[in-house]
Amino acid sequence: MLAYLFWHRPRPEAPVEAYEHAQIAFHRSLAHRPPVGMFGSALFRADELPWLPGEDGVAGYEDWYLLEDHAALGVLGEAAVGRGHRTAHDEAARRFGRGAGGLYGLLEGDASAELLGGAPLAVWVGREAGARSPAEGELLGDGMDPRHASLWRRQLVLGPAPEFCLVAPEAPSGVAPSRLAPGWTATTLQRRVLWSG
Repeated sequence: MLAYLFWHRPRPEAPVEAYEHAQIAFHRSLAHRPPVGMFGSALFRADELPWLPGEDGVAGYEDWYLLEDHAALGVLGEAAVGRGHRTAHDEAARRFGRGAGGLYGLLEGDASAELLGGAPLAVWVGREAGARSPAEGELLGDGMDPRHASLWRRQLVLGPAPEFCLVAPEAPSGVAPSRLAPGWTATTLQRRVLWSG
């Protein structure tokens, strides 16, 4: 299981309500007619996205697209601007300001769109250049309930993005600062779900 993540912000002059409405309409379009290999999607609003600079007070957004495999990412890319989704995509894109993305692979836990929508907390774990601890990733899920949480590892970088993400209702002990190896950091972001399906 893979997840394509896309972080984005609206153009400074774009009204937030219209931007969110257009983003939700695009997710609904994909849910109504899902591309082959896509299992669902979720859209969150986050007050803070440290790896995607923006204007103070302007919310950032985080999209999750759950995919069967790498081939499904290509299918999603083609479908997003193809017949059936083009209008919704273009409506969202014309309000778009800046963005970054990443492809993540599931390490453990539940990976449904329903789980993502019910887990407002995302703990992003990264490491400084040169920091070593090959087993660190496997320990991040310690204490998480795999029925209500998931641990992801970055597979492909499409912009600045942390190496691991743990999505859960609350942070488990595996991502506590006292448990992280030297040179590793955890950033906890509260998000509000706008769409899940």
